[in-house]
Amino acid sequence: MFNPLVDDFSLLSDNEVEEKLFDLKRKYWQTRNPSVQEQISVIMNMYSEEMHVRRAKAMQQTNDDPEKGLDNLINIS
Repeated sequence: MFNPLVDDFSLLSDNEVEEKLFDLKRKYWQTRNPSVQEQISVIMNMYSEEMHVRRAKAMQQTNDDPEKGLDNLINIS
């Protein structure tokens, strides 16, 4: 989904995405205007989806890299 008011996600770090999501949640509850709440909700969903995708990529990379797996933590001899 494209929204001209939303920054390009590739330019943001994980922390910045989380901070923006937190800020949007705060603003959502501050306003009483249903139209504004709906717009904020759409943008919050975009940021949440981006965080979900980033976490899924990180998990996939962890699972693909045998050096970072749990198998090397336990050494049975």
